[in-house]
Amino acid sequence: MPKIMLPDGTEKNFAKPVTILEVAKTIGPRLADAAIAGRLNGKLVDACVEVSSDSELTIITSKDMEGLEIIRHSFAHLIGHAVKQLYPSAKMVIGPTIENGFYYDIAHEPPFANNDLEKIEKHIAKLIKKKYDVVREVVTREKAVATFKDRDEPYKVMIAEEIPDGEEIALYHHEEYIDMCRGPHVPNTKHLTVFKLTKLAGAYWKGDSKNEMLQRIYGTAWETKKDLTAYIKRLEEAEKRDHRKLGKQMDLFHLQEEAAGMAFWHQRGWVLYQELETYMRNKLTQQGYMEVHTPHIIDRSLWEKSGHWDKFGDMIYTTSSENKENAIKPMNCPGHIQIYNQGLKSYRDLPFKIAEFGIVHRNEPSGTLHGLMRARKFVQDDAHVFCTEGQLKEEVSKLIELTFEIYKDFGFNEIKITLSTRPEARVGADDLWDKAESALEDVLKQKSLDFQFQPGEGAFYGPKIEFVLTDCIGREWQCGTIQVDFSMPDLLGATYVDTHGEKKVPVMIHRAILGSLERFIGILIEHFGGDFPLWLAPVQAVVLNITDKQTEYAENIQNLMQSKGFRVISDLRNEKIGFKIREHTIMRVPFLIVVGNREMESNVVSVRTRSGKDMGSMPLDNLMEKFSTTITDRSVFNMED
Repeated sequence: MPKIMLPDGTEKNFAKPVTILEVAKTIGPRLADAAIAGRLNGKLVDACVEVSSDSELTIITSKDMEGLEIIRHSFAHLIGHAVKQLYPSAKMVIGPTIENGFYYDIAHEPPFANNDLEKIEKHIAKLIKKKYDVVREVVTREKAVATFKDRDEPYKVMIAEEIPDGEEIALYHHEEYIDMCRGPHVPNTKHLTVFKLTKLAGAYWKGDSKNEMLQRIYGTAWETKKDLTAYIKRLEEAEKRDHRKLGKQMDLFHLQEEAAGMAFWHQRGWVLYQELETYMRNKLTQQGYMEVHTPHIIDRSLWEKSGHWDKFGDMIYTTSSENKENAIKPMNCPGHIQIYNQGLKSYRDLPFKIAEFGIVHRNEPSGTLHGLMRARKFVQDDAHVFCTEGQLKEEVSKLIELTFEIYKDFGFNEIKITLSTRPEARVGADDLWDKAESALEDVLKQKSLDFQFQPGEGAFYGPKIEFVLTDCIGREWQCGTIQVDFSMPDLLGATYVDTHGEKKVPVMIHRAILGSLERFIGILIEHFGGDFPLWLAPVQAVVLNITDKQTEYAENIQNLMQSKGFRVISDLRNEKIGFKIREHTIMRVPFLIVVGNREMESNVVSVRTRSGKDMGSMPLDNLMEKFSTTITDRSVFNMED
């Protein structure tokens, strides 16, 4: 006789095992109609699952975040059902959820086109209207393999064969279509109403470019049409702000297959890059960091000692010389410990702070690459603080303050914080993890900061605080991290002499605020839509003459402004002024300085902004004074704002 405890404290007793849907019916018909799944003793399960012992239960509906996730996952199965009816020769692969949606990878020749996407979407809508039951069947691995062999689904067979012993396998029956999944899924397609298929893409089987290319169908699903409309608008806005498109349009950088995952920085993009690096370098100097530079290639043995060789595996690029295998560094940490280890350190030398704009390479799967956001070669604004246990909390507190200060300068004021704790695969004793986790938690609480735990998401050597930025269209970007490490300094022989003359192992704080310069620039491009604040803009102003008569006057303005340190160019081409204004507006130059006969005779300049606002005429000194104030303040707004 199972006794079931509901979230409001109500107890329900049953004379025999009952399904979650049956429990929902005893609460009320509306809840039963809305029930999608259940959280049984903390675990999400299908509505058809039986409860046979005393348990805690929450009924999940579409209004719950978990419910929306289940709906999205179920829509992926509907893609499979629709595709198999429309294209029987297609071979189904996997269909997981992603942020705000879902996708399904499918092997099909010829590749799907946009008209196929519309056709599949319409067919899904027809299947939804049938309101058929989705039936869950728990099977053995042998039956799963046999089922998909009979249906000529080779990818499903391979997936089933790789499922570990003891793991539950469930088949989901969508009328004649059968899929395999951990679940849970909706009990009936009546719960699947608001959706849209968004795009087609290619994806390699298992994310490996050595494998065959698959077709990936993306989609999104929401509780209401209003939510869907808002999301589609966000997608359209994100498309306009795509850093890859703007990077090319603004002549900042480009990407090409011959160096996949690595950016070719153009002159304007490199100016932006250097401005960001200079900004961070000044912050580091103010905080007492020593800037260092470590080798790109280091013998394999060091990476084995640090644990990175086992952790990163095939993601490490290797090279050999004189029968020795070397790693092209994927991280900066071991190299920084080598610098720390040079010379005996006393407690008086701590905290010992070193920083590096460290170039790292990681052999990321080609299917995961995404412009500057996910790259194979990038530069981390990496820093490490070696300190005593007694100094740990104070140093973490300072790093949190510095992180918020930097994000504010870039216009990010909405910041979420997470605390990621020990993963299953890790180095170091549990008591060291206890110390590290409690130190980070204590500091966050002392500073009265809201944060969420992320159990099991810590680095393999220590727990970490992560900072998530929200951009101007509501997207979230995980950027900065503060990680506490009691283990790697010990593994690589770092010590200091304490007040009693005894050798101790220092605590190592790993810190990155931007994360990687490339990715942060990508985020900035999309956040600002290319309209960089004046202090960051690669070109801050362009001088435009109306006719050849003003050429010398325009050149003098350019030269004077450049001599004052402003990034100014001139466009003296024999083109119409309207054409030149449009061209530099597209290039997102913040200010357009227009000079004609009237300006030359009055010794003034006419100024307009990239947004089209006419700031009128003014003496050049006045304009430069405004520039100086705006740049010094690192304002994220245009001067007229």
